[in-house]
Amino acid sequence: MTDDQPHQTSRPTADKRRSGVEKRRAVMRSAALHFFSRFGLHGTSLDQIAERAGVSKTNLIYHYPTKEVLYTAVLLETLDIWIAPFQALQPNVEALPAIRHYIRLKLELARDHAEASRLYCLEVVQGAPLLTPLLEGSVKALIDDKAGVIRQWIARGDIAPTDPWHLFYLLWATTQHYADFAVQIETISGQTLADPDFMETAVTNLQTIIMAGLMPPRP
Repeated sequence: MTDDQPHQTSRPTADKRRSGVEKRRAVMRSAALHFFSRFGLHGTSLDQIAERAGVSKTNLIYHYPTKEVLYTAVLLETLDIWIAPFQALQPNVEALPAIRHYIRLKLELARDHAEASRLYCLEVVQGAPLLTPLLEGSVKALIDDKAGVIRQWIARGDIAPTDPWHLFYLLWATTQHYADFAVQIETISGQTLADPDFMETAVTNLQTIIMAGLMPPRP
């Protein structure tokens, strides 16, 4: 047996162990998101989270020593989900199809990750005490970059002149409304984004309304 054989055989075991640990942590974060998105940081207890995750409180604390550490981990995961659709906005693609695609992606997030959207909304409404440093750093840099993409599209004549920030605010408000105010949507419409027909109706209407305002002026 050569010296490197034990290393080669132990590596898959170590990778499998790390994978198992991350799966357990993901279950804990999912359980935490359930409560944080409803009751916030201070209205949620570690006991509630541990029970929903199916682990002991001691085990939960081993992975996430404090409620604040767990809350921050959930917020970071939420932020990753929230900014992912921005990848649709690239300078080398057609502007209007890219924005239509972005609208669809954001509505899919509102449908599939409603709790994450509500947690983000709740954190911001409370003054974003834990989120502000992230918003002021890497997130703002990303949004500044995408605002630059919008300006490039305007300069090329691909979309009508518009302020990138207000365009983003409009896109976020209209799409995330379906998650953050899901109860209101269901009460008024009798449907949710879980209904495929209602989902497509929402996508089509938002795309139509927003695209009308972004169409470049005719020469």
